[in-house]
Amino acid sequence: MKTISVGKKNYLNQITNEEGIIGALAIDQRGALKKMIGKYKEATTTDMIKFKELVSQQLTPYASAILLDPEYGVPAAGVRDKDCGLLLAYEKTGYDATTPGRLPDVLNDWSVKRLKEAGGDACKFLLYYDVDEPKEINEQKQAYMERIGSECTAEDIPFFLEIVSYDAEITDVTSLDYAKVKPRKVIEAMREFSKDRYQVDVLKVEVPVNMNFVEGYGQEIICSQAEAAAYFKEQSEATKQPFIFLSAGVSAELFQETLRFAKQSGSTFNGVLCGRATWANGVESFVTEGEEQAIAWLSEEGKRNIEELNAVLKETATPVYTNL
Repeated sequence: MKTISVGKKNYLNQITNEEGIIGALAIDQRGALKKMIGKYKEATTTDMIKFKELVSQQLTPYASAILLDPEYGVPAAGVRDKDCGLLLAYEKTGYDATTPGRLPDVLNDWSVKRLKEAGGDACKFLLYYDVDEPKEINEQKQAYMERIGSECTAEDIPFFLEIVSYDAEITDVTSLDYAKVKPRKVIEAMREFSKDRYQVDVLKVEVPVNMNFVEGYGQEIICSQAEAAAYFKEQSEATKQPFIFLSAGVSAELFQETLRFAKQSGSTFNGVLCGRATWANGVESFVTEGEEQAIAWLSEEGKRNIEELNAVLKETATPVYTNL
């Protein structure tokens, strides 16, 4: 069992729903959202800010919290539902591709103190992590997470660590080759950052398998349902921390099916921080048809996506306080 300060627990209460489950909405995307808008036009700062505001206005009444970035998301934080908690991202978007290791970097003009002063109920940091990278690279990342953990503890605010696995030798993480190594990459990274030295309060992680290669879910099968279930169980047992799943850009339908599968497999995940699976299809109407059509899409399809997800969470997720 993980212990947590009274201050951090009070903030965590702002982020969970009445059942103690995290049903949070993520729209801290920066580079990814620019690319999505860029399919139709060059993304401007105004586009980025406005779309985030629309998502916040329309969907936060149905979310326990919203994850935003300080660069474009502060206006969206101001228009969220009054009962919706706020997580703020601390990392710079993307990584420096000219340097090996996908090294982490914080936003230069922000600190955990400033995120808290901006109204954040938690600090979120995204870390790219390959357990098989050279020791000197991973030790830099580990030390960096220790510093952020200490910052969050000093400010008595929860530290949400988002771990995105990769392989330095495999460029396509959606590929068959990566699907074969993904379970170990995800589970071992989660095991590492569950150590007390990092002071992580909630882990935001990928599911341990690519469901597109699991029997009954995809065309090309490398993993039986029994094997996939064992990976979900092993992942759950690799940590004493509360942990939530990220949607990783898959469809709303597949993500919901995956959560059901996780529950059946014995996973005790505590909720989700779901981004593109909820709102991605609203980008096209926003860019090509304007704000009114985007609002119409978000208030119908977007709302349906999040309400369906909430219903699945009610059946499948374990309350956070079970792990505290």
